[in-house]
Amino acid sequence: MTRSVHGIRYERLTKALIRARKDAGLTQAEVADKLRRPQSFVSKYERGARRLDVVEFVEVVDVLKADATRILNQLR
Repeated sequence: MTRSVHGIRYERLTKALIRARKDAGLTQAEVADKLRRPQSFVSKYERGARRLDVVEFVEVVDVLKADATRILNQLR
């Protein structure tokens, strides 16, 4: 198990979240607004500059109206 923010599984997660955001037709700023966070929060997790914890992941997936299980299965 890697501790790197840039591990392959985390890269898969960020790509899946970016794809889900785009599929939802939302910009980073719109997602950030719905999360009541700065746009830089979204930018940082999408770039892999910061990790999301489980609670944050669920909040993001809820805003995107995405399937969390489908996204997590993409990490395998």
